[in-house]
Amino acid sequence: MKYIVFDIETRNLFEDVGSNNPADLDISVLSIYNSETNKYSSFLLEDLPRLWPIIESTDALVGYNSDHFDIPLLNKYYPGDLTHIKSIDIMVAIKESLGRRLKLDNVASATLGTRKSADGLQAYHWWKEGKIDEIIKYCEQDVKVTKDLYEYILENKKLLYRDGPKKHELALDISSWTEQSDTAMTHTLPF
Repeated sequence: MKYIVFDIETRNLFEDVGSNNPADLDISVLSIYNSETNKYSSFLLEDLPRLWPIIESTDALVGYNSDHFDIPLLNKYYPGDLTHIKSIDIMVAIKESLGRRLKLDNVASATLGTRKSADGLQAYHWWKEGKIDEIIKYCEQDVKVTKDLYEYILENKKLLYRDGPKKHELALDISSWTEQSDTAMTHTLPF
């Protein structure tokens, strides 16, 4: 199965737009890992037309909190409907199994021994300061952490997380993750 792991950083915050709807925000950087090419790439807002054919050729979009945040935001720019592509949101699987959400950093540090390099608020400040390269490095690091976590879960059907000083194991039902679905899209490709 071909998949894209992705993450988005924004140019603004919810308080800037007076809303808690992700689609009211604007993208600063979107980074992906493409399993077909085994490469990482980043896109600025003006580069998104180059992203559409890549997304349309994948079988699944993989993210962390992507169903709630990243897909609604990206869908604002996409000429079709990204919700027709299979979505694998690791945070959704965690919430279904544990009954609550966990931060990516908490899960990644316990499961993989790696941490995020910054946070979304720092990326927002970098945008205001014009430090686009810093945002790209951070966003690609988040994608790498998410990719590594996804691959760990695929192999082990579980992850680890910390609750205070104690580390816990959490089994996940990932049976739907590897099911092939017929969701090929061609909304921006010529017929």
